Amino acid sequence: MTDWIKAIIEQFSYAGIVFLMCLENVFPPIPSELIIPLAGFVSTQGAISLGGVIVAGTAGSVIGAVVLYYVGHRIGAQRLRRWCDAHGRWIGLSAADLDKSDEWFERHGPKVVLFGRLVPGVRSLISIPAGVAGLNLGVFLFYTTVGAAMWTTALALAGRALGRNYVQVEQVIGPVSTAVVVGIILMLALGGFRARRRASR
Repeated sequence: MTDWIKAIIEQFSYAGIVFLMCLENVFPPIPSELIIPLAGFVSTQGAISLGGVIVAGTAGSVIGAVVLYYVGHRIGAQRLRRWCDAHGRWIGLSAADLDKSDEWFERHGPKVVLFGRLVPGVRSLISIPAGVAGLNLGVFLFYTTVGAAMWTTALALAGRALGRNYVQVEQVIGPVSTAVVVGIILMLALGGFRARRRASR
């Protein structure tokens, strides 16, 4: 898969990155943790720029997220779960994955679209419950764009820094993502606690 991704980036430049990141959102087995670090490494060779990688990667992520948002909005949760049970194995997607995304969205509300973009296994699918819930499209686009830009920037910088060892990004991104999510959840919990204290006064 690495050779195929590299060939797409080298042949189609930024358009290839947009395509790959869009595809990664709707086809989870293709990992952004490999696409963007590889693109970051390619940017050291002068054919593309780091800024272009970040913009193209973010754009592709947002396009893919909007596709899944409308899938959730049009089809609904129950029909999606039935489809995943019957056919989801072909694209590495299960009803349990959808349930996990639904749980995150119900627990944390629209802001989960932002920090859900930082969690492998959730980042792509979080768009579906947002669509099912009918989250305002402008709000969805704002949180999705910010989250996708953060994720893409971090991966591109890591790939550029590691050079030919860019594949190591995929190996360490899990623990880093977990730490980020824990930190954000703690911040949200602290904010909620302070809000309740102010309300009780």
